[in-house]
Amino acid sequence: MTEIWVLGGTGRSGRAIAAALRTRGLEPVLVGRDEARLTAAADGARTVRAATVDEMAVAIRRDRPAVVVNTVGPFARTAAPIAHAALATGAHYLDLANDVDAATTLLGLDAAARQSGSTLVTGAGFGVTAAESVALWLCRDEPVPDSVRVDTVPSLGLEEGPVGEALAATLLEGFAAGGRAGRHYRGGRLVPVRLAGDLLRLRLPDGEEVASVSVPFGDLVAAQRVSGAPDVVAGSSEGPTSALVRASIPVAAVLLRNGPVRRFAVRRLAGLRLAERARPRSHSWAHASARWSDGRVREGWLRLGDAHEFTGAVPAELARRLLDGEGAPGATTPAAMFGTGLAEACGGEYSA
Repeated sequence: MTEIWVLGGTGRSGRAIAAALRTRGLEPVLVGRDEARLTAAADGARTVRAATVDEMAVAIRRDRPAVVVNTVGPFARTAAPIAHAALATGAHYLDLANDVDAATTLLGLDAAARQSGSTLVTGAGFGVTAAESVALWLCRDEPVPDSVRVDTVPSLGLEEGPVGEALAATLLEGFAAGGRAGRHYRGGRLVPVRLAGDLLRLRLPDGEEVASVSVPFGDLVAAQRVSGAPDVVAGSSEGPTSALVRASIPVAAVLLRNGPVRRFAVRRLAGLRLAERARPRSHSWAHASARWSDGRVREGWLRLGDAHEFTGAVPAELARRLLDGEGAPGATTPAAMFGTGLAEACGGEYSA
């Protein structure tokens, strides 16, 4: 049990994670459905062909890897069966989930993980890790704040190629589930709110201005857990900031709840080819602001490079630490387990 498996190893995230593992002296086992693409991406290393999530779960139970990194969406469908396979063998599990439902489902396996001796980490990508890291950094050595808001501003290049079925399904199924309502924490409880509300205009430390709106991402759950604040809002510059688009969201969400309509939309989006694009700004950012009962307000920033490179580095660093026995059994998020230093180990810099 010393192997690190990367599920979806031929996809963009899988390849980035594999590259980051190799820079740490670790050779991953790539798992996927296309034998030719696996062979090309693995460059002579071991691969495992598994065409479905069920086949991946069977292979995990059979071969018993030490760490499983799941990059296959939609995570609301893939996380539970893969995590249960890891639990059955005592393996550690990581995923890139960034939606409320997938995050809360995995965190709900905490007792099972403690019993099996496994560590389950959800949200091991840019959004969750960056947002919770800056919130944790801002609230260090402070009493629990009354309220916290986190916002993420990713900057990443695009590579030419199709969107792909997994990403298309992740986007549209998540939208169908949460499009009618966003989520906030109020009084320590998740409550429905207007999606893409709470428009905030941020001036980045480098002087650029961006708009951010609230979105029901896993950032919300992670920021509440590390800060303890009863009232939490999570926003992103990737959310729809146009008034017209925001107004049309409830109608589109209703349409996408129709199974045939959603499947048709997934197929069309999956086949859409993206043009190569350089990243729009030099840095990615995560921002947190907190308010305390005595009236004090503080804010903090986490500066990163390409958001996609960070999404490769975080799972690789987590896998290395778990393989070295640095984790603890249970279900958690990245910074909640390893603190603010995790983002710094992956190239991040904090500032007030």
